[in-house]
Amino acid sequence: MTSQSELPLTILASTRFIPLITIERVEDAVPLAQALVDGGLPVIEVALRTPAAPQAIREILKAVPDAVPGAGNVLTPHDLALAAHAGARFAISPAATPALLEAASRASIPFIPGIATPTELMAVLSRGFHVVKFFPAMAFGGPEAVRALHAPFPHVRFLPTGGTGEAELDEWLSLPNVAAVGGSWLAPLEEVRAGNWDSIRARASKVSQRG
Repeated sequence: MTSQSELPLTILASTRFIPLITIERVEDAVPLAQALVDGGLPVIEVALRTPAAPQAIREILKAVPDAVPGAGNVLTPHDLALAAHAGARFAISPAATPALLEAASRASIPFIPGIATPTELMAVLSRGFHVVKFFPAMAFGGPEAVRALHAPFPHVRFLPTGGTGEAELDEWLSLPNVAAVGGSWLAPLEEVRAGNWDSIRARASKVSQRG
């Protein structure tokens, strides 16, 4: 059986970019996911910030077979259970509590805990999680911070998110310990609200070609 330390890598192996999306209306989920998939970004993090999020994951799974929707903003064991029940292919947290790590260690769904400091990183490593979200990435040192963490933690792979943008993508991707980069800038909420799927598709296509 694949361990929690390896499960996230099976998801991230197919992409270098993970759009973080917020769904306010369930009807936006499918066209948004389709635009991202058409643009070459099949792995999608749906933030559990709205009541529509769990159903959005279900709708994407049904209608966009090439999409790999996961749940983001997982804060509690209840959120993790909600993500699994919705069919999320993976779950990501912005930070990690002992209770959440305990629940995730028993879950079959791939889980990526969030960290911001070396101390937090050592706490999640002690529970067997070797793929982590670095959040908020730019506020806590950006690419230079992740570069510095490589020597003491060479086996850790990072998913930087939070303040990330197109400008520093090449620098992130040049780092050997960065598995993928995440960010909400790939599908801005104002464009989702307006249904600007062509704009989102074009941005996704431009970004995916840099991977």
